[in-house]
Amino acid sequence: MKGNLTRRGKSSWRLKFDLGVDPETGKRLTRYHTLRGTKAMAQAEAAKIVASSVTGSYVDHSRETVAEFIARWLKDWAAANTSNKTYQRYEQILRRHVQPHIGKLPIQKVRAADVQSIQAKIAAAGLADRTRLHVHRVRHRMLKHAAQWGVIQQNVAALIDAPTVAGKEIDILTPAQMKTALAWIRGRPIHTVAITALGTGMRRSEILALRWQDVDLDGAALRVERSLEQTKLGGLLFKAPKTRHGRRTVTLPASLVTTLRTHWKSQQEQRLVLGLGKAPPDGLVFCELDGSPRSPNALTKEWSALMGKANLKATFHSLRHTHASTLIASGLDVLTISRRLGHGSPAITLGVYGHLFKTDDRAASIMEAALMGTE
Repeated sequence: MKGNLTRRGKSSWRLKFDLGVDPETGKRLTRYHTLRGTKAMAQAEAAKIVASSVTGSYVDHSRETVAEFIARWLKDWAAANTSNKTYQRYEQILRRHVQPHIGKLPIQKVRAADVQSIQAKIAAAGLADRTRLHVHRVRHRMLKHAAQWGVIQQNVAALIDAPTVAGKEIDILTPAQMKTALAWIRGRPIHTVAITALGTGMRRSEILALRWQDVDLDGAALRVERSLEQTKLGGLLFKAPKTRHGRRTVTLPASLVTTLRTHWKSQQEQRLVLGLGKAPPDGLVFCELDGSPRSPNALTKEWSALMGKANLKATFHSLRHTHASTLIASGLDVLTISRRLGHGSPAITLGVYGHLFKTDDRAASIMEAALMGTE
């Protein structure tokens, strides 16, 4: 397949070439491109364009800007393939950290250097490493879809190195701190929630979505089937776990079973006083007085305020970390811990808690015994 290159001006050239026959209309598809520079430069660029039409990587010329494609991508892909909360985060990242810098550029003219300049500017603005990494990932995903949809020839974000994020030390409560924290909140509704977090390692969103039908007190176990998400657009929403590993059975310590039995009895008595009747099987284990879901954000604020008064630097999520670290210290294997926490794979567990696992010094003696047996 050849193209026809003709001069249009002193340093301007027009490329005309045939893309073949449109399978739907039967008409021949002719394309035109304006190229600038010397004749040699124009010929080289024309050769690339014609070659791309042969290999199937040719992309029709478009004036769509980055800002216009962002709006289209959010509507056509993100809205249907992400949770409400993730959609909001994607929209916010693109609006704040991509659109102001290259939003007016035609998306087909965005180069790796343009993407790298965004990284440099947001780094100079003092954004945290992890925020910069989120910007990189969202931008990379969007441009990957632009390439898949035939809008651009190449995902130029793939040519840029991802920002390095320094490891962050996790918050783990010592036994003394745990005792202080629980003593400070004793007698408050949040106490049972905290005990559940410590005893199961469940996430805040999973605990607040827990129903009585998911709890088997006689069998000392519960099923994690969903989580509660708080969003600006949709309010409180229940959703399924992100991965199949999120759905899991968690065994319960005997003391937690006793605590939950007491909580069940107290909740039923309270409902009767309010004239609500016995809680239905799908009733929430932890809820407002009328049975409606508790706000995850409100729970976190209450916990933070109480820990501040107790002089403890501990987030609610540190209860999950404390649960995991306690299991690791006991010598429990990483696969069992990973499944209990609902991680997608043991690699995630090791990535977060790997430094807590003790080195097993028996390796040398085990190999010595094996080698001795070969002599």
